[in-house]
Amino acid sequence: MTTTTRLARRSATVLLALGLGAPLLASAETLRFSGNFTDDHSSSRAMEVFRDALAERTDGDLNAQLFPNMQLGGASENVDQVSTGSIAGTWIGISYLSRTVPELEALSLPFAFDSREEAFALIDGEVGEMLDEKLAEKGFTALGYMELGFRHVTNSERPLETIEDFEGLKIRLQPNETHLDTFRAIGASPVSMDINEVYGALQQGVLDGQENPYSIISTKRMDEVQQYLSDSGHFYDFIVVVTNRDTFMSLSEEHRQAVRAAMEEAVAWQRQTAAEEDDAARQTLIERGMEFTPISDETRAALREASHDVIGDLREKIGAEIVDQVLAELDA
Repeated sequence: MTTTTRLARRSATVLLALGLGAPLLASAETLRFSGNFTDDHSSSRAMEVFRDALAERTDGDLNAQLFPNMQLGGASENVDQVSTGSIAGTWIGISYLSRTVPELEALSLPFAFDSREEAFALIDGEVGEMLDEKLAEKGFTALGYMELGFRHVTNSERPLETIEDFEGLKIRLQPNETHLDTFRAIGASPVSMDINEVYGALQQGVLDGQENPYSIISTKRMDEVQQYLSDSGHFYDFIVVVTNRDTFMSLSEEHRQAVRAAMEEAVAWQRQTAAEEDDAARQTLIERGMEFTPISDETRAALREASHDVIGDLREKIGAEIVDQVLAELDA
């Protein structure tokens, strides 16, 4: 051992004994975030934007460690992990939180949104604030809402040209009662299933179809086990980034502000990127061999009419206030 090494070790020992070395060794904090989206999905890449921006804003004192692509389990497991505080946060489709916070289903009114801009205006306004409060009551802090996008039905049985073509199809949906009720209302046979089980179920013929944004259909390679593609756009879906509230509140005020600022940057990047990639993903699916059949205005009107009672049922289930607020803002 060299004289320089011995002196360095002796100095470190003295500092620790005096209590001066510990802050240097434990000054950086790490927040672990898990997600079920693939590495190349825009939300996972946005979380990398968040990670880099957070490290820059805090000079490396606060860092984010990311686990995309179901590395720490499926969506439901990620929610449980955040709830118990075993990880700091997750980025996840809002439906996976709707059983914990039923009011989130107010965003799932069937055939309600005409554009992503309309959806963003809703979630960035009073409705978003109301939902943030409901999440906080259940121990979550909402950091931001990204685009998951308009959801479209695929299947392996037939093109979807009329409402009758939905009849009896076993279609996988997220664990959201409003989603499930909507598909029952239009004659399908919906099945709630975690995303990590869907490809195998389609491959084995347990399911006839599924519904997702084009980006998910593409990145999950659903085209390999599905033939027919539609533009049903029955729901517009969000990805919410949530943290364990106690974990978030344990951060210093400066670090909490840095987290929110970094996430704001990431959300803006993701929304723009997702919009750019949406049409490209549909074209990719067509080029891979899926048969695309657009839903006619007449069929869309029939689907909307058939599912209309779902809105009334939802008002009774989660309360009229938030559902009426959503409807009022959409009609404004």
